[in-house]
Amino acid sequence: MPGGLILLAGPTASGKSILAMRLALRIDDAVIVNADSMQVYRELRIITARPSIADEVRVSHRLYGVIRAAERFSVGAWRTRVGAEIEAADRAGRTAILVGGTGLYFRALLEGLAPIPRTPDAVRMRVRQQYAALGHEAFRAELAKNDAVSAARLTDPQRLIRATEVLEATGIALPAWQSGPREGALARPPIAKIVLAPPRAEVYERCDRRYLHVVASGGLDEAAEIRARRLDPSLPAMRALGLPDLLRYLRGDISLNDAVAGGQRAIRHYAKRQYTWFRHQAADWNRLEAGGSDVDAAAVVDLIAAG
Repeated sequence: MPGGLILLAGPTASGKSILAMRLALRIDDAVIVNADSMQVYRELRIITARPSIADEVRVSHRLYGVIRAAERFSVGAWRTRVGAEIEAADRAGRTAILVGGTGLYFRALLEGLAPIPRTPDAVRMRVRQQYAALGHEAFRAELAKNDAVSAARLTDPQRLIRATEVLEATGIALPAWQSGPREGALARPPIAKIVLAPPRAEVYERCDRRYLHVVASGGLDEAAEIRARRLDPSLPAMRALGLPDLLRYLRGDISLNDAVAGGQRAIRHYAKRQYTWFRHQAADWNRLEAGGSDVDAAAVVDLIAAG
């Protein structure tokens, strides 16, 4: 099965990386490409549960740990990089297995992105200062004066800030950009689109176990290194699941037990949102209602090869 693109998605802790490895080892000269918005960050291998060094040696991995936590990485930047990786694999006759849980990344790949101009640094800084000065609700009320749709729909501070940046930089509200023509959609359809959907209780239990492992196996050290660098708290990397809770513990604001409970809760809630997103946005994908370690990888490869 030379060449082609396989998309493999699903909620966190559903076993995507395990299945990606098992598929790659059955497909000659396959390459695994990252579609997780947090696994791109170099300093967060443990906290984001990136593939192990041993797995990266066994199978070629791309776009893992390639961005510094101090950088503002975006879906647009990922789309540019992943396009280059897919094209390189295609030229070499290699099968690319794109794996991750960031639904927006898959949507950007399949449907393209709105051609929103880059926000000037001066505008970005001014809007962030405005948010800090006004506070969340007052800032949201200001946005509502000119972009009521975004103000009503968005609750995450970074998304509200982004909507305001776009409005100030372009004079056009974010929903208007998003409803217009898109650019950069995948030119050739994938040979397979697979979404893992194990029983939720099973995934939530795995989420809890995973975070305990993160804390016990070096996650606190990663968090301490991030804290020592005094990075801007608005950076995307600072929102990595479980990191804010560990930082609060390191500042002495909460106990370690509370940090663990908070991190586990955040990861479970994120998995719940992923289930909802993939149920609605990936309705036409091949749905496997099992964890990655329980899927018959050989049967999946045979189905893909059969078209």
